[in-house]
Amino acid sequence: MSVSRFEQLKKYLDSQVIGQPQFTKAIIVALLADGHLLVEGPPGLAKTRAINALSNGLEGDFHRVQFTPDLLPADLTGTDIYRPETGEFVFEAGPLFHNLVLADEINRAPAKVQSALLEAMAERQVTVGKTTYPLPSLFLVMATQNPLEQEGTYPLPEAQLDRFLMHLEVDYPGAETEIEILRLTRGEALSQKVEPPTPLTQLEIFDARKEVLSIHLADELEQYLVDLIIATRQPGKYDKDLAKWIAFGASPRATISLDKCARANAWLDGRDFVTPNDIQTVFFDCLRHRLLLSYEAEAAGIDANTVLKRIIQLVAVP
Repeated sequence: MSVSRFEQLKKYLDSQVIGQPQFTKAIIVALLADGHLLVEGPPGLAKTRAINALSNGLEGDFHRVQFTPDLLPADLTGTDIYRPETGEFVFEAGPLFHNLVLADEINRAPAKVQSALLEAMAERQVTVGKTTYPLPSLFLVMATQNPLEQEGTYPLPEAQLDRFLMHLEVDYPGAETEIEILRLTRGEALSQKVEPPTPLTQLEIFDARKEVLSIHLADELEQYLVDLIIATRQPGKYDKDLAKWIAFGASPRATISLDKCARANAWLDGRDFVTPNDIQTVFFDCLRHRLLLSYEAEAAGIDANTVLKRIIQLVAVP
């Protein structure tokens, strides 16, 4: 499988989502690592546009779901509909039965709806009544959260956040980027749109995933990767401040996610081996949502990024 096909997709995403190259690369890393994304940022930062652009570059369909307090699990999964002409119940599939699903403002829906989505993400199937329906083989969920507005929201429990492969943070663009955004939207209004590349087929994506898993990871780097995770569980071995800041560390699911994403990052960069920089590049996105910080850390204004930066500094690189 040629990396150039994914490079073309990355170039197209960068033309649609201006000034956020790390965000667009993380989306492709998640696609290659077969995981789901949680994206946090203020409104209007092209989160919906990004996943929509991705759907234009893939062989697959896309569906957006606006999460609201009155949403029901059946609104996601689908339900059995009674057909009086036949006297039978027929399953009507919900929006989860698409290849790419945008769960917009996931924290606005109650826990039972969030659980229905997260169960589908983990099990890749939906159960309605006594029947279980498999989801598409290519299935990626991107959920968004708005950090500016917390009234009337239902924060995701820490244990459920662990289901996401990566937690991405997007912020406001700079002045020069803002000018490029203006020119892009003005051009689109005049029908001057950038044409997407030839869509990646699902077979190409699955073949690329196999190549990613075969990327070489040296034993020393594998130990380094595990040491980074262990540092979140046994912070006292490394630093007194870390021990005060971390209440609970990352699970083995974090180790698996970090391994997959580091391999995907190396593959996208055209290498057949993982370097320490690959691990460090995806470390923050893979771990920031998996740490439970202490009250002392929150009171001192210490966030997950600060803690992870300290861990990178303390754990020796082979």
